[in-house]
Amino acid sequence: MARKSYTEKLHDSKDMPIVKELTDPKAIARNGGPKMLIAPPLAYDEIMAKVPEGKLLTADSIRDYLAKKHQADFTCPLTAGIFMNIVAHASEERGVEETPYWRTLKKDGELNPKYPGGIERQQELLEAEGHTVIQRGKRFFVRDYKDKLFKLE
Repeated sequence: MARKSYTEKLHDSKDMPIVKELTDPKAIARNGGPKMLIAPPLAYDEIMAKVPEGKLLTADSIRDYLAKKHQADFTCPLTAGIFMNIVAHASEERGVEETPYWRTLKKDGELNPKYPGGIERQQELLEAEGHTVIQRGKRFFVRDYKDKLFKLE
């Protein structure tokens, strides 16, 4: 069977969004409540597509926004990471009407090595928009990223 393209994966919402009730007390305490949202890939694409040039988002801010929107305590971090990666790769696959995925950073303004072209490509795209990328050890971050955050409403 042929593998699905990233664009097909992006549009495969299955039965999402789903809000699951956790029962493990440690997981509930760690995540601030029992209600975990699993949002579809298109939900991430819709948000990431709104970020204008010169502005940035973090994966955490997207997750927080989606959790509030669906009356959940938090959004599943694992599926969120996978789906943001699908958004990025589907955008590259299309080549037109790109979703500016490179403007979405990991926690603390860190670049995402899993995006198409890795750190180098994301750095190139961000610097072309006027951001400064700095290296700390083996990791890369946008300098003063908090000053450039896009407000999700």
